[in-house]
Amino acid sequence: MKKPSSKKPPKTPVHAIKPPLARQVRIIGGAWKRTPLAVLDSEGLRPTPDRVRETLFNWLTHLLDGNWSTVRCLDLFAGTGALGFEAASRGALEVTMIEHNTPAARQLEAAKAKLDASQVRILRSDAVTWLNKASIEANIEAGADAGSARFDLIFLDPPYQQGWLEKVLPLCQGLLADQGLLYLESEFALQEDDLPAWLDGWQLLRADKAGIVFYHLLKRQVHSA
Repeated sequence: MKKPSSKKPPKTPVHAIKPPLARQVRIIGGAWKRTPLAVLDSEGLRPTPDRVRETLFNWLTHLLDGNWSTVRCLDLFAGTGALGFEAASRGALEVTMIEHNTPAARQLEAAKAKLDASQVRILRSDAVTWLNKASIEANIEAGADAGSARFDLIFLDPPYQQGWLEKVLPLCQGLLADQGLLYLESEFALQEDDLPAWLDGWQLLRADKAGIVFYHLLKRQVHSA
């Protein structure tokens, strides 16, 4: 009868164990072109695809005549920060990012530090709570030069199927400068001749689709007295 072998099975070299590839997106234009941004595995976190961002920023650059240096941006539901960092990369004056998820907010801070993005401000807050507070502050300051503190561009890319657009759109209007622009991403298409009631006061400028993503660019309508 054979004795059982006392030899231990060879260990698998550590370098032979390949870690899973981290998900990431890349900034597609500007000073930080090709810089990767990490994508956390978190429910509802859905970075805007490269193809969509490329089209969107072509639209914006055309409408802004390439003049990003005076643009103040608000990136609600910032997630990976792909939209906000893309704007900052192209020279936006200020970018405010709102993110409720703590790990995602920490990842945004890490990306800000990596890029040395001093024009980017990151706030951890629920979008509706922050918008309500910001709207109250804007109303209080209405007698002063509050107009200069308003945003010229708002990015709105909330989780799908949770009714965020209906809650957030009316609150955005009071924080957007006259003729300001708003990017809206959704799971359904918007039609110029059949806009929902919560889009009263907005004009649809551009719209397109990539896969299951419907994306739109709107302008705040200003009615003369």
